[in-house]
Amino acid sequence: MELHIKNFQFWLNNPSIGEATRQELVSICNDESEIKERFHKDLEFGTGGIRGIIGAGTNRMNIYVVRRAAQGLSDYILATVPEAVLRGVCISYDNRRYSREFAMETALIVAQNGIKAYVFDKLTPTPILSFAVRKLGCIAGVMITASHNPPEYNGFKAYWEDGGQMAHPQDEDVIAYVNKIDDPASLTVADEKSALDSGLLEFLGNEIYEKYFERLKELCINPVKGDFTIVYSPFYGCGNEPVQRALRDAGFEDVHVVKEQAGPDPDFPTLAYPNPEDPAAFELAIKLAKAKNADIIIANDPDADRVGAMVKNARGEYELISGNAVGVLLTEYILSHSPGDSPQTRGTVPYSPPLGVISTFVSTRLTQVIAEHYGAGYVETFTGYKNIAKEIRGWETSGEYNYVFGFEESFGYLAGDFVRDKDGVSAALLICEVAAFFKQKGKTLFDALNDIYEKYGYFKETTVSITLPGLDGAEKIRQMMALMRQNPPAAIAEATVVDMTDYANHSPPSNMLYFTLADESWFCARPSGTEPKIKIYIGVKESSAEKAEKKLQTYSEILRKFF
Repeated sequence: MELHIKNFQFWLNNPSIGEATRQELVSICNDESEIKERFHKDLEFGTGGIRGIIGAGTNRMNIYVVRRAAQGLSDYILATVPEAVLRGVCISYDNRRYSREFAMETALIVAQNGIKAYVFDKLTPTPILSFAVRKLGCIAGVMITASHNPPEYNGFKAYWEDGGQMAHPQDEDVIAYVNKIDDPASLTVADEKSALDSGLLEFLGNEIYEKYFERLKELCINPVKGDFTIVYSPFYGCGNEPVQRALRDAGFEDVHVVKEQAGPDPDFPTLAYPNPEDPAAFELAIKLAKAKNADIIIANDPDADRVGAMVKNARGEYELISGNAVGVLLTEYILSHSPGDSPQTRGTVPYSPPLGVISTFVSTRLTQVIAEHYGAGYVETFTGYKNIAKEIRGWETSGEYNYVFGFEESFGYLAGDFVRDKDGVSAALLICEVAAFFKQKGKTLFDALNDIYEKYGYFKETTVSITLPGLDGAEKIRQMMALMRQNPPAAIAEATVVDMTDYANHSPPSNMLYFTLADESWFCARPSGTEPKIKIYIGVKESSAEKAEKKLQTYSEILRKFF
């Protein structure tokens, strides 16, 4: 009997499965492809934890899959740090469907195992969950979110005591405990009232928020001066209140929220895709920005760990700034105001040398050039902020560098070390500060970015994404990666491939191929860890913007055809 049929029948005939779930399974009894999609595997930890479409099945997000993940995490804690049961697990959730239900299922499984569970009493951004794990001294944390995925998704992100998502090999150790659980429907959850009365369950209010906002003040370098108008959208998620508070505390008074997207709303009614990487998602924000003559537009994804920004370009039109561009703007701004020997030093960043910057293999190479210019350390790591958090932890242990800033090209940024995941709240604040700083100098962020290119060279990047959903799509992606390993390109246009690194052979292994070209360009192919996509990242360096754009377009077209 095939695995998906065996799993389906086990669920269908399991007396511990609830009636609503059973009826959903009955409704697909004659749909072989749907059964296969739902039951051919278990949801796995990717770059963003467990993430999947909501529904019945082992390859779907539901209370049984959540209970299994929570039990596996609890078993791991009890087996490795049993004395940490009183330190507890902190749990938060965003606006997605069943987010609060999944958060409470997690908390009551944790409590049933004798481990204290802290649960926020309202929608809470991912970065504040990370901060809370550290501030409360918890052994672990869980965020219920699917980040920027479409409305039908939800997810479960697991954190460790440093506030970072679990990275290799710890994530595999937890998965091993999860995989030992054959029947998640049989797991027993604690009674909520009994857990509250015993102290094993505690709801968190505003106290953690207040401590987080106090730390945000440390990040501000130049006080806000003059008029500066901001349009903001939380994309129906949980960033609305925290971002407005952060901006207000920093002195930004002219802030206008896109009321249609203020939310919270799990259906994201005006958005095809609640992702600040998508220019189309800013349609309503642009309309409001034009009415207010805004200096900048900022938007978060639903769990407020990512942030996108738009400012006017040379034609006077609002244009989205790429994740790499924002990353280098913030890197240059922070390091140019840091202690050191640079003539631009102002010594206002509250971190002592030697400073360190972290980015990812698929992000711009310009970051390293900027870091070296200011005498800062620089490290690249795999995609996923859990890997950046792991590098920060390594620096804390070795004392080699003091982390000051890091980012990945997919609109994730983190300044300071009091959070260990990408922080769309503090990044929104810093982006607005940088834009206001340059406005006083008569410049836009695009002007400031051009200054950086004039200083270091014209680095340009893009990402080609090919979406292939479902089981068939996953197989096609696997075949694409296999074919590229077997028959890698020898050249792109006239540029010879001088090196190919297959990270499947590294420790930790990653399904990623990285190609370096003779003209200092590069490209990288990897399946997404959070979406049914294969991604091709491309970067070039040239002596002018025109040459860089032309080369980037040429390489993108060639690689898209190749795949």
